[in-house]
Amino acid sequence: MRALALIADRKLDLVDLPPPPPPGAGEVQIRIKAVGLNHLDLWGYRGMAFAKRAFPVVVGVEAAGEVMSVGDGVTRFSAGDPVVMYGALTCGVCKACKEGRDNLCENVNGVMGFHVDGFAREIVNMQERLVIPVPKGVSMRDAACTPVAYSTVQHMLFDNAKLQPGETILVHAAGSGIGTAAILMAKAIGCTVITTVGDDNKIEKAKALGADHVINYRKDRFESVTRKLTAKKGVDVVFEHVGGEGFNGSLLVLKRGGRLVTCGSTAGPTVQMNLMQLFQQQYKIFGSFGATMRNISEGLDKMAAGLTPVIDMEVPLEQFERGLERLETRQVFGKVIVTL
Repeated sequence: MRALALIADRKLDLVDLPPPPPPGAGEVQIRIKAVGLNHLDLWGYRGMAFAKRAFPVVVGVEAAGEVMSVGDGVTRFSAGDPVVMYGALTCGVCKACKEGRDNLCENVNGVMGFHVDGFAREIVNMQERLVIPVPKGVSMRDAACTPVAYSTVQHMLFDNAKLQPGETILVHAAGSGIGTAAILMAKAIGCTVITTVGDDNKIEKAKALGADHVINYRKDRFESVTRKLTAKKGVDVVFEHVGGEGFNGSLLVLKRGGRLVTCGSTAGPTVQMNLMQLFQQQYKIFGSFGATMRNISEGLDKMAAGLTPVIDMEVPLEQFERGLERLETRQVFGKVIVTL
């Protein structure tokens, strides 16, 4: 079978690998149809894996596919079923896993496509408990945006920030895969959405998604504009995944008792914080990483109900690196999909 392997930092190779054996007991064999690209793929490509890994490693952290066959004891799936897969190799037996808090697994064995072989290959065997059914009417292309992007946003906005209808939210980086999803999900419950972009070409695209106000942070200070838009009251929630110098600005635009939820640090992982501001304003800051399998199902249900993801471009497996380059240059608006 074809697979795309990272053989060294920033060096990919399309290789032929032997297909996996027939699925064992409790396993599902899946033919991969589409892979969604994320910053995790870019970090892995750059060599930012945060853990030892052996080259070569098959890339691809998020994907959708079709069941080919099932092993003994599998009851939830049969050949032909469309599915997505949970990409973290959780243990399934620790307290967090048993409580459905999969992203807090105490014995996780790595993230697929990042630490261990991922989904950019034609066939993969997965444990049944890590496979999630795709509802009717959801395409493989759209479903491939769920295991990381849609589920991450679902977890951030509703499990952590507890976003409520009618609230005002600042969404950073409207053009990113999770930024576009956050705008869609917030508008779907009647929120007022303020968002940031780094390019005027993205302003109308963000407005077309439903954003009420779009700020080009390269031209205007988003802090000043947001304070003005909210009559100096601030926003209820900040959807933060950029970090760097903008983090403290994000705190400044929160109203008293406001919530900031963050899952990334693409502009830098280190910040200095004013603790007096933190406790006097009674801010709530949530760190959010990954999602649960329940969040993936919730994201798929939203897609089935019509909340489909924004797709920036589709490329074949051979052009995986082209997709990464588009993420790296920040030209992207929505998700990049790799088809197999």
